[in-house]
Amino acid sequence: MIIVENIEVFNLEGAIRGMRNPMNSWDRSDSGLGCCRSTNYTKFVLCRDCEWHELSTELSHPLCNESMSYFQVGSKDLELMSRLSKAGTEHRKYLRQIFVSMDITAPLYFWKEFDTYKVGTVSNSCSTMHKIAAKEFELDDFSHEHLLGDAGERDVDTPIGVLELVVDALNMWRKAYNDDKLKEQWWQMIQLLPSSYNQKRTVTMNYENVLSIIKQRSGHKLDEWNILVDELKKLPYVDSLL
Repeated sequence: MIIVENIEVFNLEGAIRGMRNPMNSWDRSDSGLGCCRSTNYTKFVLCRDCEWHELSTELSHPLCNESMSYFQVGSKDLELMSRLSKAGTEHRKYLRQIFVSMDITAPLYFWKEFDTYKVGTVSNSCSTMHKIAAKEFELDDFSHEHLLGDAGERDVDTPIGVLELVVDALNMWRKAYNDDKLKEQWWQMIQLLPSSYNQKRTVTMNYENVLSIIKQRSGHKLDEWNILVDELKKLPYVDSLL
């Protein structure tokens, strides 16, 4: 199981500006702040090229609302981004200046593999050390969609039944720890906790990391990687950079 949410992308403008530094080609950039000003929201117009924007500055024109504008990558910039991206890592340093933030909830066995990507990534996780006893354990706190057996039977002959017995044991030791605050009771939870336990992390990475994950993890045995890859492919302009 994996949940990817609260996705944000930052610094496209700065990355494009830096991308054009080596050739001093800033005047060829066609990206900028703007909006879809047409009635059917299909025609994107940059603020610097828009007469409505100038009118709004002088006359508070109702047809222009700066709060609705956003940064748009132009076709010339996107063509250069794509060409440099496909030329190799030594030519696409700008990718390291496009940042992504997201919340990912996934099992510990996934995070063990994700920690391979340490360069250029930062993650801040919910703490099992500090908060493991904060709430009662439930079956849905664990990734169990592939476990065989019927939930609720607590049958030691089925994987789902074994997990439910572990959840019962964790709750027993949780209650004991909350009552007595003995470290030995805390250790029982820490060392019994299965790797299927779902942990939430807020992750930041850059577009170089994004392309590496897509390339290296597509078709992975773990469903979680394939779902994350699908989400990363939806990020702005990624399809043009692969």
